[in-house]
Amino acid sequence: MNGTGHIGTEIETWYGPEAVEHRTPESLFERRWALSVLEQVMTKLRLELAPKGKGHFDRLVGFLQGDPMGVRYEAVAGEMGVSAGALRTMVHRMRRKYRDLLRAEIAETVSTPEEIDEEIRFLFSSLSAR
Repeated sequence: MNGTGHIGTEIETWYGPEAVEHRTPESLFERRWALSVLEQVMTKLRLELAPKGKGHFDRLVGFLQGDPMGVRYEAVAGEMGVSAGALRTMVHRMRRKYRDLLRAEIAETVSTPEEIDEEIRFLFSSLSAR
């Protein structure tokens, strides 16, 4: 995953392809908005963590949604030359940073802090709505 072009593709892969024929124009717009927000967050995450991560960012990003493709922590940890516990800590920190960046991104689009969680729920419902 080099640059940001692949990030959008990866985000779309995580949330499935657009089923345009089953969506209203409004729900299609909302889905594209949600994907755009997640892509922006992923770009910010990459810019923040990649320079610090000794080249591990691309290996870790797959764990944002759980165990990627059934790959076990132990296998990836071995490839990275770290312990499974250290890998779990890195993944935990990356998830926390992703969550913080998502909240900050959403905070820029709402009027009050109380609306952040509601908007995040709406964002993810826009991705899953068929």
